Amino acid sequence: MCQKHSEIAQNPSHFEGSTDELKTSNEIQSYYTEYIKGMKFFDPHIHMTSRTTDDYTALIDAGVVAIIEPAFWLGQPRTGLSSFKDYFSSLVGWERFRSSQFGIKHYCTIGLNSREANNEALAEEVMEILPVFIYKEGVVGVGEIGFDDQTPAEEKYYRLQLELAKEANIPVQVHTPHRDKKKGTELSISIALEHALDPGMVIIDHNNEETVEGVLEKGFWAAFTIYPFTKMGNERMVEIVKKYGSERIMVNSAADWGISDPLAVPKTAALMKIKGISDEDIRLVTYQNAITAFAQSGQINVADFETPMIIDQSLKFNGNTVLRGGQIPRIEKDSIIIS
Repeated sequence: MCQKHSEIAQNPSHFEGSTDELKTSNEIQSYYTEYIKGMKFFDPHIHMTSRTTDDYTALIDAGVVAIIEPAFWLGQPRTGLSSFKDYFSSLVGWERFRSSQFGIKHYCTIGLNSREANNEALAEEVMEILPVFIYKEGVVGVGEIGFDDQTPAEEKYYRLQLELAKEANIPVQVHTPHRDKKKGTELSISIALEHALDPGMVIIDHNNEETVEGVLEKGFWAAFTIYPFTKMGNERMVEIVKKYGSERIMVNSAADWGISDPLAVPKTAALMKIKGISDEDIRLVTYQNAITAFAQSGQINVADFETPMIIDQSLKFNGNTVLRGGQIPRIEKDSIIIS
């Protein structure tokens, strides 16, 4: 391996170096994908509403065959119930369709995010409509819910949504706070246990080295977000898998409207391969564990994505299409013709 490739291999999720050293992003892309040929990936936390069609193409080309899109904060507060209704509808409707147009199976979780739980007047209204959405096709859990500033209002609506998930018998996807993470994670766990949720039905997300042991010891699923410059880098993720193994651990990108990498899962798989982690452990943390956890919803059928999906971009959703005027539908994903 040449020196440049050796340096790149150290962390294929966060490439550094001058343009001359790396030459082109296409070369980097080609390099890390050599390690993941034939692998399939499931990203259980990615906000594709915020991403482009190019991201969908890159995901399927890297082996990501299925995703979960949690309901989340859009960057500024929503001002009324109608905007929540429209957003939830898009997760079970248009975005699900858009994903299929690139060969990726789309699922979602529905919930009132912790940040907007602090607007109690609006939160009360949102709680009224959640049962309308959590039973819809493709919804695999209540989420992402939990704590942000760890306020009484956030706790109130976290508890209410835990009960909603219990009643529906579907998994819960828990957002742990960026500030005072250990305290917030421990609080999230203790409240879930207080409400008698089965830990095996709860995915605690955005873990780090401080929180992982406590999450696993209590029997919960531990999810890790691989984010540039913050949260978890994939080199750190490799070390966690080496230390704790692959049981009840999963990785995701949480790619959204901020600085994030939708290819974090396959890139982390590549680094794990480079660092000597077994193919089976890689498969578990980047594919199978997410399926096992969220399939408890009864909504996931692996036959829907174990074989390549048929792509037909001539299809429409409510009269709309991913195509623009005069564009020729892409029927097979391997086509390189741009008309």
